[in-house]
Amino acid sequence: MTTHDASPRTRKRADAERNIEAILEAARIALSRDPDASIGEIAKAAGVGRVTLYGHFPTRAELVTAVVQRALAEAEESVDRIDLTGDPRDALHRLIAGSWSLTADAGALLAAADQALPAEDVRAAHDGLLARATDLIERGRAEGVFRTDLSSSWLVSVLHSLVHCAATEVAAGRLAEEDAADHIAATALSSFTPPA
Repeated sequence: MTTHDASPRTRKRADAERNIEAILEAARIALSRDPDASIGEIAKAAGVGRVTLYGHFPTRAELVTAVVQRALAEAEESVDRIDLTGDPRDALHRLIAGSWSLTADAGALLAAADQALPAEDVRAAHDGLLARATDLIERGRAEGVFRTDLSSSWLVSVLHSLVHCAATEVAAGRLAEEDAADHIAATALSSFTPPA
Protein backbone atom coordinates (compact mmCIF):
# COMPACT_ATOMS: atom_id res chain seq x y z
CA MET A 1 0.00 0.00 0.00
CA THR A 2 1.51 3.34 -1.03
CA THR A 3 1.05 6.67 0.67
CA HIS A 4 -1.25 7.68 -2.18
CA ASP A 5 -3.58 4.82 -1.22
CA ALA A 6 -3.95 6.06 2.37
CA SER A 7 -7.18 7.84 3.13
CA PRO A 8 -7.05 11.51 4.15
CA ARG A 9 -8.21 10.44 7.62
CA THR A 10 -5.35 7.91 7.95
CA ARG A 11 -2.81 10.51 6.77
CA LYS A 12 -4.22 13.06 9.22
CA ARG A 13 -3.98 10.57 12.08
CA ALA A 14 -0.38 9.69 11.11
CA ASP A 15 0.50 13.40 10.96
CA ALA A 16 -1.07 13.96 14.38
CA GLU A 17 0.88 11.03 15.86
CA ARG A 18 4.14 12.40 14.37
CA ASN A 19 3.35 15.83 15.81
CA ILE A 20 2.60 14.40 19.25
CA GLU A 21 5.84 12.41 19.18
CA ALA A 22 7.82 15.49 18.10
CA ILE A 23 6.19 17.65 20.77
CA LEU A 24 6.82 15.12 23.57
CA GLU A 25 10.45 14.64 22.56
CA ALA A 26 11.06 18.38 22.19
CA ALA A 27 9.39 19.00 25.57
CA ARG A 28 11.48 16.30 27.25
CA ILE A 29 14.70 17.84 25.94
CA ALA A 30 13.66 21.44 26.60
CA LEU A 31 12.34 20.79 30.11
CA SER A 32 15.39 18.68 30.97
CA ARG A 33 17.56 21.68 30.14
CA ASP A 34 15.28 24.32 31.64
CA PRO A 35 12.25 23.51 33.80
CA ASP A 36 10.83 26.91 32.85
CA ALA A 37 11.01 26.29 29.08
CA SER A 38 8.08 28.05 27.41
CA ILE A 39 5.41 26.53 25.20
CA GLY A 40 6.74 28.70 22.37
CA GLU A 41 10.25 27.27 22.74
CA ILE A 42 8.91 23.72 22.85
CA ALA A 43 6.68 24.24 19.80
CA LYS A 44 9.59 25.73 17.83
CA ALA A 45 11.89 22.85 18.79
CA ALA A 46 9.18 20.36 17.76
CA GLY A 47 8.73 22.09 14.40
CA VAL A 48 5.07 22.84 15.02
CA GLY A 49 3.07 25.96 15.73
CA ARG A 50 1.69 26.87 19.14
CA VAL A 51 -1.85 26.21 17.85
CA THR A 52 -0.87 22.66 16.88
CA LEU A 53 0.80 22.09 20.24
CA TYR A 54 -2.22 23.43 22.13
CA GLY A 55 -4.45 21.25 19.94
CA HIS A 56 -2.77 18.18 21.45
CA PHE A 57 -1.94 19.55 24.91
CA PRO A 58 -4.40 22.32 25.89
CA THR A 59 -2.31 23.43 28.91
CA ARG A 60 1.36 23.45 29.85
CA ALA A 61 0.49 21.25 32.85
CA GLU A 62 -1.01 18.60 30.52
CA LEU A 63 2.12 18.64 28.39
CA VAL A 64 4.39 18.35 31.43
CA THR A 65 2.21 15.52 32.77
CA ALA A 66 2.48 13.62 29.49
CA VAL A 67 6.27 14.06 29.37
CA VAL A 68 6.71 13.00 33.00
CA GLN A 69 4.42 9.97 32.62
CA ARG A 70 6.34 8.88 29.55
CA ALA A 71 9.70 9.32 31.30
CA LEU A 72 8.46 7.38 34.33
CA ALA A 73 7.12 4.56 32.14
CA GLU A 74 10.59 4.26 30.58
CA ALA A 75 12.10 4.41 34.08
CA GLU A 76 9.83 1.59 35.24
CA GLU A 77 11.08 -0.59 32.40
CA SER A 78 14.65 0.05 33.54
CA VAL A 79 13.82 -0.55 37.20
CA ASP A 80 12.19 -3.86 36.25
CA ARG A 81 15.70 -5.08 35.36
CA ILE A 82 17.17 -4.28 38.82
CA ASP A 83 17.79 -7.35 40.96
CA LEU A 84 15.80 -6.87 44.17
CA THR A 85 16.47 -10.34 45.58
CA GLY A 86 18.69 -11.15 48.55
CA ASP A 87 19.27 -8.99 51.61
CA PRO A 88 16.66 -6.19 51.52
CA ARG A 89 19.29 -3.62 52.56
CA ASP A 90 21.50 -4.50 49.59
CA ALA A 91 18.47 -4.64 47.31
CA LEU A 92 17.38 -1.19 48.53
CA HIS A 93 20.82 0.17 47.73
CA ARG A 94 20.61 -1.31 44.20
CA LEU A 95 17.12 0.10 43.75
CA ILE A 96 18.29 3.55 44.84
CA ALA A 97 21.39 3.43 42.62
CA GLY A 98 19.34 2.34 39.60
CA SER A 99 16.56 4.82 40.28
CA TRP A 100 18.98 7.66 40.95
CA SER A 101 20.68 7.32 37.57
CA LEU A 102 17.26 7.75 35.98
CA THR A 103 16.43 10.68 38.27
CA ALA A 104 19.75 12.35 37.52
CA ASP A 105 19.01 12.15 33.81
CA ALA A 106 15.63 13.78 34.40
CA GLY A 107 16.42 16.13 37.28
CA ALA A 108 15.26 19.32 35.56
CA LEU A 109 12.27 17.45 34.18
CA LEU A 110 11.25 16.58 37.74
CA ALA A 111 11.74 20.22 38.70
CA ALA A 112 9.37 21.18 35.86
CA ALA A 113 6.86 18.65 37.17
CA ASP A 114 7.18 20.01 40.70
CA GLN A 115 6.53 23.55 39.40
CA ALA A 116 3.70 22.76 37.00
CA LEU A 117 1.76 20.02 38.75
CA PRO A 118 0.11 19.58 42.15
CA ALA A 119 2.24 17.50 44.54
CA GLU A 120 -0.36 14.69 44.59
CA ASP A 121 -0.16 14.42 40.78
CA VAL A 122 3.64 14.19 40.87
CA ARG A 123 3.40 11.53 43.56
CA ALA A 124 0.71 9.61 41.63
CA ALA A 125 2.92 9.58 38.54
CA HIS A 126 5.51 7.67 40.58
CA ASP A 127 3.07 4.96 41.72
CA GLY A 128 4.68 2.13 39.74
CA LEU A 129 8.17 2.89 41.03
CA LEU A 130 6.91 3.42 44.57
CA ALA A 131 5.11 0.06 44.49
CA ARG A 132 8.48 -1.69 44.03
CA ALA A 133 9.94 0.23 46.96
CA THR A 134 6.88 -0.65 49.07
CA ASP A 135 7.23 -4.36 48.29
CA LEU A 136 10.92 -4.27 49.16
CA ILE A 137 10.33 -2.37 52.39
CA GLU A 138 7.56 -4.80 53.38
CA ARG A 139 9.95 -7.71 52.80
CA GLY A 140 12.64 -5.97 54.86
CA ARG A 141 10.17 -5.43 57.68
CA ALA A 142 9.10 -9.09 57.57
CA GLU A 143 12.76 -10.14 57.74
CA GLY A 144 13.44 -7.82 60.68
CA VAL A 145 15.97 -5.57 58.93
CA PHE A 146 13.66 -2.54 58.47
CA ARG A 147 11.77 -0.88 61.26
CA THR A 148 8.16 -1.80 61.96
CA ASP A 149 7.34 1.03 64.37
CA LEU A 150 6.74 3.32 61.39
CA SER A 151 4.38 2.44 58.55
CA SER A 152 5.63 1.21 55.20
CA SER A 153 3.87 4.10 53.50
CA TRP A 154 5.81 6.54 55.68
CA LEU A 155 9.12 4.85 54.86
CA VAL A 156 8.30 4.97 51.14
CA SER A 157 7.45 8.68 51.47
CA VAL A 158 10.78 9.27 53.19
CA LEU A 159 12.61 7.49 50.36
CA HIS A 160 10.65 9.43 47.72
CA SER A 161 11.46 12.72 49.48
CA LEU A 162 15.14 11.84 49.77
CA VAL A 163 15.41 11.24 46.03
CA HIS A 164 13.75 14.56 45.26
CA CYS A 165 15.87 16.31 47.88
CA ALA A 166 19.02 14.89 46.28
CA ALA A 167 17.87 16.08 42.85
CA THR A 168 17.38 19.58 44.27
CA GLU A 169 20.81 19.54 45.93
CA VAL A 170 22.51 18.34 42.75
CA ALA A 171 20.74 21.01 40.69
CA ALA A 172 21.87 23.66 43.19
CA GLY A 173 25.47 22.44 43.03
CA ARG A 174 25.59 21.44 46.69
CA LEU A 175 25.87 17.69 46.03
CA ALA A 176 27.93 15.93 43.38
CA GLU A 177 25.72 13.87 41.08
CA GLU A 178 27.99 10.83 41.42
CA ASP A 179 27.64 10.93 45.24
CA ALA A 180 23.88 11.28 45.36
CA ALA A 181 22.87 7.60 45.26
CA ASP A 182 25.23 6.75 48.15
CA HIS A 183 23.94 9.72 50.17
CA ILE A 184 20.32 8.68 49.57
CA ALA A 185 21.04 5.05 50.44
CA ALA A 186 23.01 5.92 53.60
CA THR A 187 20.27 8.25 54.82
CA ALA A 188 17.46 5.83 53.95
CA LEU A 189 19.14 2.80 55.49
CA SER A 190 19.94 4.64 58.72
CA SER A 191 16.32 5.83 58.86
CA PHE A 192 14.94 2.36 58.10
CA THR A 193 17.10 0.46 60.61
CA PRO A 194 15.07 -0.74 63.60
CA PRO A 195 15.80 1.22 66.79
CA ALA A 196 18.18 -0.56 69.13
